[in-house]
Amino acid sequence: MRKLKFLGMLVFAIASIALLGGLVKWLWNAVVPDLFVGAQPIDYLHAIGLLALCRILFGGFRGHGRWHDKWHRHRHWDRHARWEAMTPEEREHFARGPWRWCKGPRHEERPKRDGDQ
Repeated sequence: MRKLKFLGMLVFAIASIALLGGLVKWLWNAVVPDLFVGAQPIDYLHAIGLLALCRILFGGFRGHGRWHDKWHRHRHWDRHARWEAMTPEEREHFARGPWRWCKGPRHEERPKRDGDQ
C-alpha cells in the first residue's frame, strides 16, 4: 500500500512539473519577447530550468509536510509554555519591548526620539 502511495505521489509530482513547465514556457513566450527588446522565446527545458531557479531563489526548500507541521506546533507550544511560566512583571516587561510601537494602538505610547516629528 505504501509503495502504491509513493508511486502516486511521484506521478503527481512529475505531472505537476511538466504542466508548470509548459505554463511557464507559454507565459514567457507570450509576454517577455514583446516587452523587452532582444528577449528570445524559450523552449520547454529552459522553462523547467527557469521554474527551478525561481523555486530556489524565491521559494526556498521549506518543507510543508509532516515534519514542517510538527516543527511549527512545537514552536507554538514552546512559546506558549514560556509565556505561561512568566510572572506578571515579566509579561509586562515583555509587552513593553522594543517592538511595541510597531503594532496596534500602542503606537501613541512610544516615547519620542531625537528627529521624530
